[in-house]
Amino acid sequence: MKYFSKKELLSIPNLMGYFRLLMIPVFVWLYLTASTDMDYYMAALVMGISSLTDMFDGMVARKFNMITEFGKFLDPLADKLSHGAILLCLLSRYPLILLMLVLYVIKEGFMLVMGIIKLRQGKKLNGAKWFGKCCTALLYVVLFIFLIFPRLPLGIVNGLIYLCTAAMALTLVLYIPVFRNM
Repeated sequence: MKYFSKKELLSIPNLMGYFRLLMIPVFVWLYLTASTDMDYYMAALVMGISSLTDMFDGMVARKFNMITEFGKFLDPLADKLSHGAILLCLLSRYPLILLMLVLYVIKEGFMLVMGIIKLRQGKKLNGAKWFGKCCTALLYVVLFIFLIFPRLPLGIVNGLIYLCTAAMALTLVLYIPVFRNM
């Protein structure tokens, strides 16, 4: 079992990752107790700050040579948990989100299982592929739109849900040969 040094665990990018994890329950509480548009904006602000921290942790890690193996685990974990929390919260307002949530769990479950299988074979995916990054960016943008516009017409909401679901399905299909060819 590999142990991580205190310096690695407490690097600035990893501290930002911990901050993102701590923002999840704050966001969930704010969103689920929201009763006014301003309450929803506060929840969106918390997630927006978390998203900016996500962007900056990678920049800081690369610029100051602070990329760590633990950070390579922590950053995507914070992403997945943040997305999952947002999806679960949005499910309370938009029933069709369930479609997106189910596919999200399937896609991320596939990535996890295949990653473990390949790791046991001594192989490792060298970072996210461009289509995975595009899917993640689209998901963040659409979820953020839902957060900052709590009164969007249901037709627009459902259209964006279908768009994200299609992007996730395509990403899953594109990752299958990537893992097969490893």
